[in-house]
Amino acid sequence: MTTFDPAVLETARRHGFSPVDQQELPEIEGTALTLRHDATGARLLYLRNDDANKAFSVSFKTPAADDTGVFHILEHSVLCGSEKFPVKEPFVNLLKGSMQTFLNAMTFPDKTMYPVASTNERDLLNLADVYLDAVFRPAIYDKRTTFEQEGWHLELVDADGAPGDGADPAGPGRPRLAYNGVVFNEMKGALSDPDSVLYDALSAALFPDTTYRFESGGTPEAIPTLTFEGFLDAHARHYQPSNCYLTLYGDLDLDAFLALIDDGYLAPLAASPRGAGAPNPLGEQAPVEARGVRREMATAPE
Repeated sequence: MTTFDPAVLETARRHGFSPVDQQELPEIEGTALTLRHDATGARLLYLRNDDANKAFSVSFKTPAADDTGVFHILEHSVLCGSEKFPVKEPFVNLLKGSMQTFLNAMTFPDKTMYPVASTNERDLLNLADVYLDAVFRPAIYDKRTTFEQEGWHLELVDADGAPGDGADPAGPGRPRLAYNGVVFNEMKGALSDPDSVLYDALSAALFPDTTYRFESGGTPEAIPTLTFEGFLDAHARHYQPSNCYLTLYGDLDLDAFLALIDDGYLAPLAASPRGAGAPNPLGEQAPVEARGVRREMATAPE
């Protein structure tokens, strides 16, 4: 039976968490404490040690179900303003105005992570507040333009590809409609690399029955098939406390961080759930052998 630190036990229970496990970790010269939020089922891992560089992360299980890159677009979009921080680019403001030592967000084939670090505890608490509000209360439900900006939209361009103004519609420089968007353009660049294209083809051949057969970042062919309604549905089903894993690291005031997490976010969400369906499943498959994988790719003559 695990013997828990009595002070940690009291702090956790005061903020709606129950201890699950406690292990000594010589690798980090500290202790791993695993907690579960009673009302929502959210999990929290506290890696407690004397490191002056402190860190926080909120992550979600987000297995891709297609090549639309919906979770990649969500990763960009939730950081474009939230209920408590209704500014255009809070991420950019944090980069310039905080003492952060690391600030990022990453989409993987099966999860999305929002990690941040700082050597100043008050600063980290503020950064955690911004991140929690971004993932749980993003402005995306009231701002379709965020989806269009970060995901995809159609716009007029001239014959040379520059943004068009609609002039001379009958002339040789006649404007045309073209796809645009931050993630759309990012993935056009990423998938112009033959190694990336081959990796995707191999993954699809080796993992035909799992999420790993999809390009989690999205493919330029599939991204424009994602609807605004599908985008919101993916957020509502996956960005739930029951589907999240919170991580704290370093020498922290656990009481302050659990108070922010529980009082500010988990408890209100437990009282007023979003009412969404279940997240995409992440299943297993039997081993397969891929032979003769070939993927045609449009390339320049050189």
